[in-house]
Amino acid sequence: MTETSETYEVIVIGGGAAGLSAALVLGRARRRTLVIDAGEPRNAPAAHMQGYLTRDGMPPAEFLALGREEIARYGVELVADRAVDVTADFTVTLASGRTVQARRLVIATGLKDELPPVPGVAERFGRDVLHCPYCHGWEVRDQAFGVLATTPLSVHQALMVSQWSKDVTLFLHEVAETDLSDDDLRRLATAGVKVVPRAVAELVIENDRLTGVRLADGTVQAREVLFVAPRAVPQTGLLEQLGAELTETPFGSYPVVDPTGLTSVPGVWAVGNAMGFSEQVVNAAAGGYRAGAFINGELLFTDLDATP
Repeated sequence: MTETSETYEVIVIGGGAAGLSAALVLGRARRRTLVIDAGEPRNAPAAHMQGYLTRDGMPPAEFLALGREEIARYGVELVADRAVDVTADFTVTLASGRTVQARRLVIATGLKDELPPVPGVAERFGRDVLHCPYCHGWEVRDQAFGVLATTPLSVHQALMVSQWSKDVTLFLHEVAETDLSDDDLRRLATAGVKVVPRAVAELVIENDRLTGVRLADGTVQAREVLFVAPRAVPQTGLLEQLGAELTETPFGSYPVVDPTGLTSVPGVWAVGNAMGFSEQVVNAAAGGYRAGAFINGELLFTDLDATP
């Protein structure tokens, strides 16, 4: 049975760094705010997060737990549920059947990483199968790196990770040598990246660690770390329901936003990985803060201007 709709000033859909940061600002501004969190953070496979000043090395789950505690101090409500539908008047239906309504919406639903279907990749992701050198490069520095090329953009990834190791091999898994430009080949050679024009059949795991990759011809190349490029799948379903304008990028389709995160739909903001592929935790938190502050001011002046 559907519960009676409750009204909030702001509903934040998504309880990651971006959503919690927006909620923190709004709670401190005394706005009645609800966070709807489906509990599926993108960085859940990682044992730690890096590059966030004073939080470098903190487990993501611990970071989120502290964030939930902080927003609760300011009266922000958090519900563990999933938003499944939203209407033009900002009525949100949850998977539990509950409906809630808001004056403003913050969409912080993030994205999902679809990994290459190579046996062993999904099982090791976040451990010794990685995708971001800024997130994990220091921790695996100077080890034997492999890069699984599933797109010509994998050349860029191989060049980047060579900053952390001088032993890098690029496996042309789904990329032909003819797909590489002369500049690609020159840069790879200059960086000392070895190119292997063969597909990877599976990862070799021994004693709970990556020791190599088995190629399609059966040979094994010793590697300790494998960098992959997951296919980003933005979670834009709710934005599409609201009619938000999207733009296509090499990393998926994302909403068109202004510098505060405001989408083409008045009253709807997108923050974190809901508005872009490369929003690391620290960037996502900053974007959430910016959106929260702007929303509070916008509500304030909307109400002042509506007063006779």
